[in-house]
Amino acid sequence: MKKLYHYIVKSFLGNFLFTFFIVIFILLMQFVWQYIDDLVGKGLEMDVLAKLFFYTGVTFIPMALPLAILLASLMCFGNLGEHYELVAMKSSGISIWRVMRPVVYFSLLMSGFAFLFSNSIMPVAMLKAKTLLFDVRRQKLAFDIKEGVFYKDIENYVIHVESKGKDGSSIYGIKIYDHTDRTGNTKIVTADSGYMTFSPNQRNILFTLYNGYNYTDVTDGDNFKTRRPFERMSFREEQIKFGLQDFEMTYSSSDLLKSHQSIMNIRQLSTSLDSLHNRFEMKQKNFSSSFKLRYPSLNVLTENRLSNKDTVLAPDSTRSLSWPLLNNFEKDERAMVTDMAVGSAKNAKENTSFNKTDFTMQRENIRKHQKEWHKKFTLSFACLIFFFIGAPLGTIIRKGGLGFPTVISVLFFVLYWVTSTVCERMAVFGSLNMFLGVWMSSLVLFPIGLFLTFKATSDSPLLDGESWKKAFVKLFHRFSKHKP
Repeated sequence: MKKLYHYIVKSFLGNFLFTFFIVIFILLMQFVWQYIDDLVGKGLEMDVLAKLFFYTGVTFIPMALPLAILLASLMCFGNLGEHYELVAMKSSGISIWRVMRPVVYFSLLMSGFAFLFSNSIMPVAMLKAKTLLFDVRRQKLAFDIKEGVFYKDIENYVIHVESKGKDGSSIYGIKIYDHTDRTGNTKIVTADSGYMTFSPNQRNILFTLYNGYNYTDVTDGDNFKTRRPFERMSFREEQIKFGLQDFEMTYSSSDLLKSHQSIMNIRQLSTSLDSLHNRFEMKQKNFSSSFKLRYPSLNVLTENRLSNKDTVLAPDSTRSLSWPLLNNFEKDERAMVTDMAVGSAKNAKENTSFNKTDFTMQRENIRKHQKEWHKKFTLSFACLIFFFIGAPLGTIIRKGGLGFPTVISVLFFVLYWVTSTVCERMAVFGSLNMFLGVWMSSLVLFPIGLFLTFKATSDSPLLDGESWKKAFVKLFHRFSKHKP
């Protein structure tokens, strides 16, 4: 049995590693195409791109791990069935359960690793990936002046070049607008020709200009807006230096994103949920008490006026009070009382609307934290479910390779992903219970895995058309007998 187990594990591990890295590669390519505009043309160094792809690839493991287990188990046991190795094992008295035993242990090990990964490694990788992606996306494009286009990426300068030479350094018809004084287009440099070179340390770019003029609007004298003094200086050769510090990669602090729920582990999520619940309840109590105090049914002026008029009201008559109440005031006071009442009503409405929106956002934030807490466990459970779908299905269809097993795996994974995405969003928006929303995909696939495992271990002809035909005929006859 040791040799048999070694052979099965070796076959499964080869398929697992192959499919796992293929799925990671496909997801990385999708990521590249999604952010291709933010990565190209910025002069990013290879170590920056390598870190970004590595951390992003680590965040794709929760999606790639269950799919790799499903596809690997389907291919492994499909190959065993296609080459009649399973038949030989059964004829030797070895049951399907004993054949699957080493891979079951491996799946349990992967489930434990998936839980530790989602709780310990995933938050760190997610934090690194999001922070680095944020820095890359805000990074300016590499210095590249195009013909006939106003270039504005150098702070306080706008550069326009009519044409460029074939060498890429020679430029013609240059205009440089200097906005360092924050006074508009008061300083302009023009030149017939020139060329661009980088400084030896690559931190500055030098413009050497020929046959041009410096135009300056003098704005520091008296009555300059009326007289419009103007200076023009010609030159045969002039050199201007621009710093390229804005094009260097700057790294943000990782503390900016640490408060996001996807960056937390279970302990941090539990602590954050307690704080959010306490804060939400406290805000509700404060709003309820402050609203009663701030917007009483009658203001002080009304109470004083009513007391002066000796008006006696029944306990329930305040519900029917309306405009006749103004008869208790003088004519010049009625407009003021009406305006105060309307203003108080508007303030109450705006305050209520604002707090309603705030409470809705707080509830949604709490549900997002609850979703992330549950998802720490769904990954490990999904690994087991996909194994108990792939392994028995491979013994049933008896088809190895990448063709048919890949199609079956993709169908099951799409079902899992669509169900999970839709139900999780419904749970976050409050349309579905949070437990059902996060675990719905597992609850849908778990019975399928049990059914396929039962069919595989009992040698039931799941894909045999004749057996299904007999079952339907039997069901039809049974239904017709009970029909009145």
